Amino acid sequence: MSADLPPSAPSAPDAGRTRSVLRVGVTTVAVVVVLALVAVTVFSVVVLRRPLPTTDGSLDVAGLESQVTVRRDAQGVPDVYASSDHDLFMAQGYVQAQDRFFEMDYRRHVTAGRLAELVGDVPEAIDADKVTRTLGWRHVAQQEWDLLDDSTKANLQSYAQGVNAYLDGRSMGETAVEYTVLGMQVDLDDPERWDPVDSLAWLKAMAWDLRGNYDDELDRALSYSTLRDVDKVDELFPQYDGVANAPILDGTDVAGASATSARDAGISDDLGTHALTSAVSSAEKALAAIPELVGRGDASGSNSWVVAGEHTASGKPLLANDPHLALGVPSIWAQVGLHCTSVGPDCGYDVSGFSFAGFPGVMIGHNGQLAWGLTNMGADVTDFFVERVQGEDYLRDGKWVPLETRKETIRVAGSDPVTIDVRSTVHGPIVSGALDGTDAAVRAPGSDEQIGDRAVSLRWTALDPGHTADAVFAIDRSSTAHDIRAAAKQFDVPAQNIVFATVDGDIGYQAPGKVPVRRTVAGPVPSDGSWPRPGWDSRYDWQGYVDPDDMPRVVDPAEGFLVAANQAVEPRGRGPFLTNDWDYGYRSQRIRTLLQKEVDAKRPVSVATMQQMQLDDWSPFADALVPTLLKLDIGHGFDADGQKLLASWDYRTDEDSSAAAYFAAVWRNILQLTFWDDVPASMRPSGDSRWLAVVQGLMEKPRDAFWDDRTTLGLVETRDEVLKKAMVTARLELTTELGKRTDDWDWGRLHQLSLKHPVLGGDATPTFVRGIVNPDAVQLPGSPSVVDAIGWDAAEGFAATTGPSMRMVVDLGDLDRSSWVTVTGVSGHPASDHYTDQLEAWANGKTFAWPFGREAVASATDDTLVLEP
Repeated sequence: MSADLPPSAPSAPDAGRTRSVLRVGVTTVAVVVVLALVAVTVFSVVVLRRPLPTTDGSLDVAGLESQVTVRRDAQGVPDVYASSDHDLFMAQGYVQAQDRFFEMDYRRHVTAGRLAELVGDVPEAIDADKVTRTLGWRHVAQQEWDLLDDSTKANLQSYAQGVNAYLDGRSMGETAVEYTVLGMQVDLDDPERWDPVDSLAWLKAMAWDLRGNYDDELDRALSYSTLRDVDKVDELFPQYDGVANAPILDGTDVAGASATSARDAGISDDLGTHALTSAVSSAEKALAAIPELVGRGDASGSNSWVVAGEHTASGKPLLANDPHLALGVPSIWAQVGLHCTSVGPDCGYDVSGFSFAGFPGVMIGHNGQLAWGLTNMGADVTDFFVERVQGEDYLRDGKWVPLETRKETIRVAGSDPVTIDVRSTVHGPIVSGALDGTDAAVRAPGSDEQIGDRAVSLRWTALDPGHTADAVFAIDRSSTAHDIRAAAKQFDVPAQNIVFATVDGDIGYQAPGKVPVRRTVAGPVPSDGSWPRPGWDSRYDWQGYVDPDDMPRVVDPAEGFLVAANQAVEPRGRGPFLTNDWDYGYRSQRIRTLLQKEVDAKRPVSVATMQQMQLDDWSPFADALVPTLLKLDIGHGFDADGQKLLASWDYRTDEDSSAAAYFAAVWRNILQLTFWDDVPASMRPSGDSRWLAVVQGLMEKPRDAFWDDRTTLGLVETRDEVLKKAMVTARLELTTELGKRTDDWDWGRLHQLSLKHPVLGGDATPTFVRGIVNPDAVQLPGSPSVVDAIGWDAAEGFAATTGPSMRMVVDLGDLDRSSWVTVTGVSGHPASDHYTDQLEAWANGKTFAWPFGREAVASATDDTLVLEP
């Protein structure tokens, strides 16, 4: 068996930051499947369809206290009706196991560092296990269990009971086709019983992918290794422009404490520059091995906004949310409705929305009184500490103290186990050297026993046991701003922006999350968390966490709407220090502009208005750069054909736009020509909002050193030379890619989404299997930092990598007028009608009705399954 990375991933570690979406291919299955199953037809009809669940009629389910009804609509979305919390969450576990058990099992193997047990002797899987075991996600989840509220434990236990009730008496082949295919390559044990801690461990994966400025911190250190100039490094990480792009809160009516950034100046060689670079590079390679489960990188983020009833057609608030995460099959989200037949002490939920398969409850959605959306705050919740290590000791304030150590044994299906040693300091696990071929500790030039070698440890809020699971159920039951505030105090990780609205007419924003407090230190590196910190100096240690009562919040702002799209939360210098590394706010400002336009025109905002705004693909990149590009003389004829497209372009990145295709190619070339010679290969520009801010700043400095190509000795390039070359090169590239006639160019032909199954979707899997588990590619509009943020990575190509993993609009005036869609469908079974039945609608910007009330759900029902005790 071999493992395939996405086709766009670099083939060598130094060719760029490798995306860590694991694709496990099956190298020898082609012959085995044909011999064992005789024909592809038999495989398709028998093996694929055998795991499909019963969704109509009745089933006996041991452990239920009373009858439960599960209604499914045309998209297969289940609405569960039960008379107790136990039965409600047990039924949710049963139903999600029906639809998604292999996905759940895959996720728990990843989060426990046991992926090689599932897929065998695959180097990528073993590496992922080594790093996840080093971080100890499962250990933290086990510790978390003891902290949780009894009602939360009961819900998690009920959910696990439902999952296990589904597994009872079923063979692997009856549970998921993936087990049949994998079982032909490696010996697999029957799936283990689901444990409540399996659900808690999933929260660690969610927190990991949404962890904030982790990449920026590493990239600052790595770029310093080539630039050797702090001012030049700072040019690559400009401050947020709170004048051009407004923060979420304007600071005039905001609760929360006032504070300033802990930023100070300078960096010195006290860290040992060569050793620092080596250790940080080792840490980066190790952490990149963890499979992407939720979505991370420069284009992941999210939009959310809420409009008060004074500006809406219904006179009640409207709320929109579309998290920009990894686009996978099956989708990250599992739509579900959870309804108590009578809400009271024994059954406290009536909620609908988007859940994670493997975790009970609803993460984003609405109940009968309140709707909420989440976007990533991006708070700085991770710090890398450069440690001085000597043998089994590390330096702390001039004294050598022993490292904490433990052994981890990784089982590998069909092969010998692998044992690793995990070492930790007071800050957390040492991540440098976690993988073979990287240095566990790097000796600084001229170092001696008093200095020690360099290693990198990770301090991360999610490695402290917390109460996020409690918060999920508290939000599901919330009905007021006060309830949200109370729930947010328990929402430890990941740090998110919560926007909410109530049927009573309130709208609001609440910042939850455990955010570290850092002491201002006049030392060798900035003490605000933007650079790796010296672990041997306790002055750089975290000083606790921001008081939850000091976290920013607002209810019913005077403006009548709120936009939270990963931009800065408050004006610089107000509120607790959260981070210096925000999304740069181009998306959020565009949403604000569109909303203000409706408000100024006194046009009542409707669900349709909100839906249309979610699809807006106007490019702030074009607005910033095209006027300058049009002023440059690149001659006439062939070279100028692309430039002519820009003259009449409306800056929309529609999939059929020739100008959008040309501009994307120009932007990619600008980034390559300007920065590839200046930064390490692993931090080549992705082209997200930060890079737009960087280039905007450089446009005002046409002779800045970044414009110069260091590889052309004796020549010094300027801005205009780089821009001209980028346009000419883009014309040549698109001629090769799309044809000579610019009229034949379409952005969608370049910008396609090719979804891949996380285990069977790789190129080494037999073609007919890939054809079943991987949906056909779809052409898409959008780009990073537009509202319809379909991300692509300029360092790798134009293929879509992230985007709106779902879209929802909630009408608090009539919840049954709400709408939703997810990227693929509710089912994880490739043979199911609901495996990808939402993909076409999603790609075309359409949504489905979202019934909530009992009559609306009944009217939309296609299948009814009664679960009998």
